[in-house]
Amino acid sequence: MERKSGMDTFGAVSLTGFSLFLAFNQIIIKFVNAGIQPVFFAGLRSLIAVACLWLWMALRGRPARLRSDMLWPGIAIGLAFAGEFLCLFIALDLTTVTRTSILLYSMPVWLAIAAHFLLPGERITGRKGVGLLLAFAGVVWAIADRSDGSGRANLLGDFCALLAAFGWAGIALLARGTRLASIRPEMQLFWQVVVSGPVLVACAPLFGPLLRELTALHLAGLAFQGVVVVSAGFVFWLWLLSIYPPASVASFSFLTPIFGVSLGWLVLDEPLGPALLGSAVLVAAGIILINRPARR
Repeated sequence: MERKSGMDTFGAVSLTGFSLFLAFNQIIIKFVNAGIQPVFFAGLRSLIAVACLWLWMALRGRPARLRSDMLWPGIAIGLAFAGEFLCLFIALDLTTVTRTSILLYSMPVWLAIAAHFLLPGERITGRKGVGLLLAFAGVVWAIADRSDGSGRANLLGDFCALLAAFGWAGIALLARGTRLASIRPEMQLFWQVVVSGPVLVACAPLFGPLLRELTALHLAGLAFQGVVVVSAGFVFWLWLLSIYPPASVASFSFLTPIFGVSLGWLVLDEPLGPALLGSAVLVAAGIILINRPARR
């Protein structure tokens, strides 16, 4: 498909569906955590994705090649990926999906702040500044609200979700600000999983027993994560990014915390009070303003 100058119906429907898919993905992670220790689960997921991505690139006639000139940035982005998902999987083990969704998708806030200092042409404008303040207020509100009467709102889990957002922003900075920007997006993803898989599996024993009350459904969830979410899902998103303007693609990211909050409430019966609703709206509004393209 040829590159588009703006968003069309196919792109809008695809990105909306992908946002819903990412939100539902957090439900699956929380479910599989009951059978597989979170860090071990994240490592196994990356190792499955290594095999899937290698096969997919080989079948396309563009096999994976780990070039020596990409070694250090490749290791760096792989470690950032490992850090993000170590924190995210632990967060979903400790706290609710609704809270994790709000805090994780504050990522554009931290990326915009870091890019202002590290990437040329990424200055914080007045509109972005307002978006940053709104989203930051939403994050503070979500963490400060401890009114969850169910006992499922864990402060450590909230901070792990926030650290995952920092790790995600680090991945974006490395992908755009190092030599990795010159290689194919699927190779960027391959570096991330090929480094993170062994690192996470090696670290997993530090976080307790590797297996919990494992069932066949948990193994199915693991396979779904490795094959569908990381391999197919992330590659599909990178494909959309290669067709549509990055700002237009990024602008749909505000939907994921909204979907995440809704699914946590509908599927897992997680409490959803005024504070969480308000913080989700603030974060979503901030993301829209941060990613909104400037007028020509």
